Amino acid sequence: MSHPAPAPSTQRITVVGDALIDELRDPQGSREFVGGAALNVAVGLALLGQDVTLVAMLGDDEAAQHIRSYLDDFGVRLVESPSALGTSRAISDRTDGEPRYEFNEAAQHRSIRFDDATRAALDEADLVVVSCFPFDNAAQYAELVDAIARPEERVIVDGNPRAGMLADRAAFLENFEDFASRSLLAKVGDEDAELLLGDSLDAFVARLGRDPVADDAPGFGPAILATAGREGATIHDGRLVVHADIVELSGPVVDTMGAGDATLSAIVQHIAERGLPQTTIAWETALREAMTIAAATVRHEGALLRKPAHDPVYPS
Repeated sequence: MSHPAPAPSTQRITVVGDALIDELRDPQGSREFVGGAALNVAVGLALLGQDVTLVAMLGDDEAAQHIRSYLDDFGVRLVESPSALGTSRAISDRTDGEPRYEFNEAAQHRSIRFDDATRAALDEADLVVVSCFPFDNAAQYAELVDAIARPEERVIVDGNPRAGMLADRAAFLENFEDFASRSLLAKVGDEDAELLLGDSLDAFVARLGRDPVADDAPGFGPAILATAGREGATIHDGRLVVHADIVELSGPVVDTMGAGDATLSAIVQHIAERGLPQTTIAWETALREAMTIAAATVRHEGALLRKPAHDPVYPS
């Protein structure tokens, strides 16, 4: 593969995206968790031993104080963007069967301030992870592109679109695809494909990179991490296509909310320590690590990354 890869000693990681309060409602009542895709990845990487900074928007309210305290507990530095609308909140209502999601006005108008502190955090990072960014905001997207040097060497992006936060689906798709083409690795999920394309995950993967068999170049575009829930995850990296099934651990699946973020955290951790995998065997190792951590995470309520307490039982 022709991808440039960060050195295995990489440890400084800056995550850019959302931080919010997840309010879960079900027949047993209502509970609140600190969340947001970017925040989950930042905390997950900190739990995996990395040196992490989160760039996210917070309001001047009690919810923001709760988020600051939570990040401090896990040793994640915070570079704040101000919000006149308060701190973002997502409500997951599971009282009537299928979960329904609602986002407050702050979440719908989330933004990042690309000031000196944000740019310094991006410049100093060996890896930059962008997750749940407002790609449908043209001005924000232009600032993001301008603020990150050498994205093809160090950027990992997860679009993480949410129906209740999308202002312009077509613009989000166009800018996400453009940013993914500039990046080292892009993550996409089956739900992303349905929301943004109304099509399959395979179709989304095909849009993000040309078929290398049909191209003269030996490698093209980013490595793509495609996640499909119970169907596991697949890496598409040039001519390499590597799949991993989900991992079986003891205990029931309690909450799948943090599975995708845990998977991404584990892959970023692998890249930070060992560089971008260059062979089928190396990708198999990275994916198996990620599936194991995701399996441990979904056996607890909330999206906090978990490590397995015992050896996993891998499918034969």
